[in-house]
Amino acid sequence: MNDSPAATAPTPAAPGRLPLIGHAHRLARDPLPFFTSLRRHGSVVRINIGPTPAYVVTDPALTRRVLVTDAVHFTKGGKIIDALRMFFGDGLATVADGDTHLRNRRLMQPMFNKAHIATRGDAMIDQVRSMVGAWRAGEARDVYADMNDITLAAFLVALFGTDLPGHLQDEFTALMPAIMKGTIRQTVLPSWITRLPLPANRAHTARVARLRALIDQAIDHRTRAAADGAAEPAGCPHAAGQQAPQEGLFTTLLTAEDQLTRQQLQDEAITLLTGAIETTGTTLAWTLYEITRHPGIEERLRAELAAVCQDGPLRYEDLDRLPYARRVLQEAVRKYGPAWMVTRTATQDVDLGGHRIPAGADVVWSPYLHQHDPASFPDPEVFDPDRWTPERASATRGSFLAFGDGRRKCIGENFAWSELQIILATVLQLWPRFDLTSRPPRPQAVVTVKPDAMTMTFRQAVDGTRPVDGGPTPGRAR
Repeated sequence: MNDSPAATAPTPAAPGRLPLIGHAHRLARDPLPFFTSLRRHGSVVRINIGPTPAYVVTDPALTRRVLVTDAVHFTKGGKIIDALRMFFGDGLATVADGDTHLRNRRLMQPMFNKAHIATRGDAMIDQVRSMVGAWRAGEARDVYADMNDITLAAFLVALFGTDLPGHLQDEFTALMPAIMKGTIRQTVLPSWITRLPLPANRAHTARVARLRALIDQAIDHRTRAAADGAAEPAGCPHAAGQQAPQEGLFTTLLTAEDQLTRQQLQDEAITLLTGAIETTGTTLAWTLYEITRHPGIEERLRAELAAVCQDGPLRYEDLDRLPYARRVLQEAVRKYGPAWMVTRTATQDVDLGGHRIPAGADVVWSPYLHQHDPASFPDPEVFDPDRWTPERASATRGSFLAFGDGRRKCIGENFAWSELQIILATVLQLWPRFDLTSRPPRPQAVVTVKPDAMTMTFRQAVDGTRPVDGGPTPGRAR
């Protein structure tokens, strides 16, 4: 890795650097156009965040070296990760590379295999149907907020079980948006500001402490429920018409032979909850927006859904029979993120594509930049789900990095696709028509690429009915 200096070339610097702040004004004002413009300057481009240099990788092949081939030389770190670690602790997304990361990933992996997720599928569908079905026809709704609330509620059911007390669900839902805003603030401000005893900093610290207390209560509830279930006599029937509450995915960690500490359980729960809300909710909001812009896509989605579900509500086993819905969602993930900037730290002097990266430097890669590269995705601003057909997708896989790659690839990818499909299908089933009522949203690069404003109205059919009733999911006749 440490080639002679003659083997490397000077790393081009991005234009527009200002004294003291470097390129911070571009990152604050127009980060997405700024990042995509870097491709013109080289495969690795130096920017400055304040006085500190960072090296942006614009070539997806080099990004794969950072994440996979030479990952040992690029550890999890950088300004964003350091800021998020203040909130996540040492959760799977932020814990440093090494034995702790490998151990925790091994413990959590069974939670996210497809078979295990399937055992929570119908409970998630029921939760989503109850929330989407409660919307008032014709009411202008904040779609981004709705999608975040629904993804959180569905994930809470999957994570902690169907019997999580209502007051805990309500407080999680109320607390998480404010916590996410505070966390975003921590990532964009200088670290010395976030350490000052300012009202905003104190409020964020208090909210995070409250979130950890809520997670403790949810863990204690799950532990008690498991103990009560074990104490129930074999063959003891539940009350007539009642189903036994389903345990959540988190039970896997609580019952693991190699136990995590309570602090580690909190860290992992926070990491999972945050990932479930921000990325999934953002993707769904953009997907619904694109559907309002493309009647042909909506028609194909509804036709596929009707053919698979017939006259009944969605079942979990239907998801694999909805390939067009999956392509629509994958195109939304490609076009809008979810993350737009991710950092690593070079552990030593490294040659990357003929450029010398000094030890300790931040190395930046951007799923958004790679997924808008016209060399891999012709007409990248066009929303085209058919670019994900098997015939066309093989040429673009190397540039689709929304879930990362290598040993730090997102552990929840399988869950994310399931949750995305469940929520999209449910909205389409319960609401025959929805329309954008705000101006077209503008992409806003925060942690994810979120819409700055997006409201829609959802309407019933002309005769006032919906195409699918709100009956229970199990037992649908074929």
